[in-house]
Amino acid sequence: MLLDTASLYFRAYFGVPDSVKAPDGTPVNAVRGLLDFIDRLVKDHRPDHLVACMDADWRPAWRVELIPTYKAHRVAEEQASGPDTEEVPDTLSPQVPVIEAVLDALGIARVGVAGYEADDVIGTYTARATGPVDIVTGDRDLYQLVDDARGVRVLYPLKGVGTLALTDEAALREKYGVDGRGYADLALLRGDPSDGLPGVAGIGEKTAAKLLAEFGDLAGIRAAVDDPRARLTPTQRKRLTEAAPYLAVAPKVVRVADDVPLPDVDTTLPRAPRDAAALEGLATRWGLGGSLQRLLTTLGA
Repeated sequence: MLLDTASLYFRAYFGVPDSVKAPDGTPVNAVRGLLDFIDRLVKDHRPDHLVACMDADWRPAWRVELIPTYKAHRVAEEQASGPDTEEVPDTLSPQVPVIEAVLDALGIARVGVAGYEADDVIGTYTARATGPVDIVTGDRDLYQLVDDARGVRVLYPLKGVGTLALTDEAALREKYGVDGRGYADLALLRGDPSDGLPGVAGIGEKTAAKLLAEFGDLAGIRAAVDDPRARLTPTQRKRLTEAAPYLAVAPKVVRVADDVPLPDVDTTLPRAPRDAAALEGLATRWGLGGSLQRLLTTLGA
């Protein structure tokens, strides 16, 4: 089981009241909400391995170099060196180091790699997996990894993590008209304002799905633009031609990496805390209460 950790703690932050606080009055709603999420996921799905995948760089320079608008609207402050600062609610930012410390003390593998997003870490673990993979994320970009033959599916939270949409290839074909392999092409054609991806003007989700059904993949669509016999409308041909520079670079931006240099860490789901003393200190300092105790009970069981 691979967790898109930021996606989940953002959901926890907005789903759990900020009246949930540490003894000193500091909000810990994201911390406790994430622990409750993990408890429910482990209880319901019983993974053998669990990795909390992190954004070591939420807006990698190599993606921005190809498409400068990539996540540009979410930049709070540009940095001369290192990742730009992402716009995050004031009371969430201080909770992230606490989340990291608690995961480390529990012994839950936490992996982020410099220069890469959590999606890329997830993509690489998925590519290397020898057994089934559950990806837990609220980010549709990761639908591109769904692969029935390899047992790779996405668990998409609809309400907390108690209600999850299990996304396999049948679900993708029903909703989007593509399988996992085709989803990245669909996404880059359609565009995604939340990620600053312009897409191709005039080509929405349904048109993109029809083009992919007709021509197979992005390479087939681009070849069709140069083929006067291909069944493209004059407007589609014109817009795809005008978007050629974007279409040349978008695949590298939209497709998750599968060759990230992952650290050698033990991803086995822990049965007991790695550092019980540190965890006890964190529980007392931040008032983690029942959320932590429930997870410890679930792990022990």
